[in-house]
Amino acid sequence: MKSRHPVMAVIALSTLLASLLGLRGAPHASAAPNSAPPGVVPAVQKWDGGSGRLTLTSSSRIMVPRGAPASVRKLASQVVAEFTELTSLRLRAGTGDPAAGDIALQVDADADFGAAKPALRPEAYRLKITDGSVGVVGGGNKGLYYGTRTLLQSVLGSPDRASLPVGTIVDYPNYAVRGFMLDVGRRYFTPEFIKSYLHWMGWLKLNTLQLHLNDNEITPPNGDWSKALSAFRLKSTNPKFAGLGAEQGYTRQDWDAFEDTAAANSVDIVPEFDSPAHSRAFIKFKPELGLNNGNSDHLDLSKPETTIFMKSVFAEFTPWFRGPAVHIGIDEYPKDRAGDYKKYVNTLAPYVRSLGKNVHAWGSFSQMSGGGAGYDKNMTINSWNNGWYAPKAAIADGYKVINSNDGLLYVVPFANYYHGQGLDGRDIFANWEPHVFGGDQNLTPHDPSLLGAMPAVWNDLVRADYTELQVHGLIDKSFDALAQKMWSGGAAGTDYTAFLNRAATVGRGPGTAHLSPDRTPGDLAHRRPTATSSTETAAFPASHAVDGSATTRWASRYTDDQWLSVDLGGDHRVKSVRLNWEAAYGKDYDIQVSPDGTTWRTVAERRGRTEAGEDTLTFPATTARHVRVQGITRGTGYGYSLYSLEVFD
Repeated sequence: MKSRHPVMAVIALSTLLASLLGLRGAPHASAAPNSAPPGVVPAVQKWDGGSGRLTLTSSSRIMVPRGAPASVRKLASQVVAEFTELTSLRLRAGTGDPAAGDIALQVDADADFGAAKPALRPEAYRLKITDGSVGVVGGGNKGLYYGTRTLLQSVLGSPDRASLPVGTIVDYPNYAVRGFMLDVGRRYFTPEFIKSYLHWMGWLKLNTLQLHLNDNEITPPNGDWSKALSAFRLKSTNPKFAGLGAEQGYTRQDWDAFEDTAAANSVDIVPEFDSPAHSRAFIKFKPELGLNNGNSDHLDLSKPETTIFMKSVFAEFTPWFRGPAVHIGIDEYPKDRAGDYKKYVNTLAPYVRSLGKNVHAWGSFSQMSGGGAGYDKNMTINSWNNGWYAPKAAIADGYKVINSNDGLLYVVPFANYYHGQGLDGRDIFANWEPHVFGGDQNLTPHDPSLLGAMPAVWNDLVRADYTELQVHGLIDKSFDALAQKMWSGGAAGTDYTAFLNRAATVGRGPGTAHLSPDRTPGDLAHRRPTATSSTETAAFPASHAVDGSATTRWASRYTDDQWLSVDLGGDHRVKSVRLNWEAAYGKDYDIQVSPDGTTWRTVAERRGRTEAGEDTLTFPATTARHVRVQGITRGTGYGYSLYSLEVFD
């Protein structure tokens, strides 16, 4: 905006009065254009900055055009509720023309969405912020929803958590499938967890959740499959399937709640029934259908009744599913039965399509048959292993592929293989995009046969003792980075610490409190980037001290002079720090602050502590961006170990 003069002084006074009186649309003057786009995750594709800011107030409204579809009106009400959950603003929804300070929502398939691919225009949006109002235009319902995610995140990232920079965003995805797969067959995850993930995925503009609904442990006790742990997680009331669903399973009511939550967050659920391997749950229900007289987790495909039974399972449960696709598994079956396997695939795939669903499958044809010749071609392939069926081979055979590469994207919680401690978010941010499969299998970016990517969590260790929130702690290390690379690639730049701070600022979005049950309101350190002098092992990283979980921890090497610091993402007035020590507590330590992470000043000391547990240190309020716990003397013969480091203003 222009420099001040008498007229501007009147505007400034009006602005102040509008703010005090709660009027709509009180703009803030700014001397320079908004050159940097709002700090959202994933980063936007295109930003044209203007000058000034629009400040929303509780008199602002979410407006939809007269005659707007019910879906748009429903989204407006949803956004009102989300503003209430995430901010101090109490907006209202309305119909008609927007006034000053309002937010207008609209779907317009013919709007200008820049370089968006034609097939992805329904997920594109424009977000225009003036000094008087906000307009969000989606190419479809999903695009409009994504625009509201950017709107909410932009407000959360503003200094006052109520304003927006003037400018225009044009945003769209690079890939159609931006997914995540969770193995609930080997380990039960509560409905609350799954719904929380659907919320979080929508917040990050991820659009596909695959639920792997049946599986079993890899090796049975003493070779006896009757003693193996296995489960199929859907529970039908049909007497024909009584006993098939595990006691810890999902009813039709549970599944309907998943679908409702998915729809509200623009996510498609892809249910997976894995057969003819990984099928112990089906064989336990019908032992006569298993190889080796039932002592197996492989179905006997030489028996016609096996295929008949599996078709009946799909027929029973497919009416539950609202998404466009169903996954039929078909991985890791014995190669010496390739003939029966091919016949099974070519029977089951068209049958599932006859039920009204697209078919997805794990790529296995190179290992099974030397290639995809003779297989049903109307399937989408998850390319999970370059030896079983590499992406280039699958594309040459005529398939569309999704990157689920095991070496790059698999997590087996707490195993000594497949990223047992979670994917490295920094490495994902710096080195990976959906076209990267490793070895000589990388594709050209945006290859038309590459639909996108789907990292996966596999709960192979069925007898291990860990919780769903501990699994979440592993996923949390890279989820933001994965979402970034699937949506807009390198648009977030190369500064990973800055990216982590943006992710911490916007958080996980509405409806995700289940994922941080121990988080303390007002904690400035929550999910912020950390640094440390050392870590005992990869199982106890510094990030665990700020993840909001009471069960994860940071642990240092076994020497006295160790430290842990957190970057608060910007200057804050801080006055207290709360530590929760594990058994390896600190005896003597300082709390230090820094403006730059290099020059430190001690603001509080603790001397002679004699026990684990909580310790709150309070000091005169001071401005700092970085806060550090500097160890001086350990309280035990081990290192320092913290469940949590919380910082308060």
